[in-house]
Amino acid sequence: MEKLPKAGLFTIIVLALLLITLFKSVVTIDSGHAGVLYKLGGGVDPNGEPLGEGVNFVAPWNSVIEYEVRQQEMPETMSVLSSNGLDIKLDASVLYQPDYKNLSRLHKEKGIDYRSRVLQPAIRSAARSVVGRYTPEQLYSSKRDVIQEEIIVETRKIVIDQYIQLNDILIRDVTLPPTIKQAIERKLKQEQESLEYEFRLVTAAKEAQKVIIEAQGKADANKILSASLTDKILQDKGIEATIKLAESPNSKVIVIGSGDSGLPIILGNQ
Repeated sequence: MEKLPKAGLFTIIVLALLLITLFKSVVTIDSGHAGVLYKLGGGVDPNGEPLGEGVNFVAPWNSVIEYEVRQQEMPETMSVLSSNGLDIKLDASVLYQPDYKNLSRLHKEKGIDYRSRVLQPAIRSAARSVVGRYTPEQLYSSKRDVIQEEIIVETRKIVIDQYIQLNDILIRDVTLPPTIKQAIERKLKQEQESLEYEFRLVTAAKEAQKVIIEAQGKADANKILSASLTDKILQDKGIEATIKLAESPNSKVIVIGSGDSGLPIILGNQ
């Protein structure tokens, strides 16, 4: 009778240990994440495959370090110097994600804080290098897209062997010292006004040229017409006009004497 309770207690203990072992052996990884396996006594295998999302079974004495492997955004505000030594502030968004295939190497060599250890220093170094080539005016206006692309290229050169995938860097804002910003805005306004004035001058010159061409055309036409009007043609035109006047119901026609070249003189009233 005493052995049965002991056997039952032993069975319960064994079942409990099995349940605990099973529970600790099941690792669920969230969507968009992956796991790095850390083996007791062996550490992380740099060539090991990442554990995918969902349910994974691992030995209870091992552990799993979870990483987000989808694209992430890191806001970054940097203070850098322009080519003439002025302090410029860049407000940017960095789009990145860890290299999935090399996730084990990333954890072993850089650690879970790889963003602050590798990515941020790389971006700041690239930004200082690129912005230092340009003047505040170029940073404020025409060169912003070019500068953004150059920062991306420079950063990728640094992180290409660091198991980090840099997708994009978006510069949201460039902040200049207030006095410099105002001076640039005044200059841009003056340049715009100058362009508008030049446009008006060009338009006026084209209109004047058009009037000259039209006047020249009329003058040439009159010369041609004058050269073609002989006395005989004028006499015929006069006869045609006389006939039309004589046939008009709105005029009383009186023919008296004769005009030059033998044409009648027409007098009349309404």
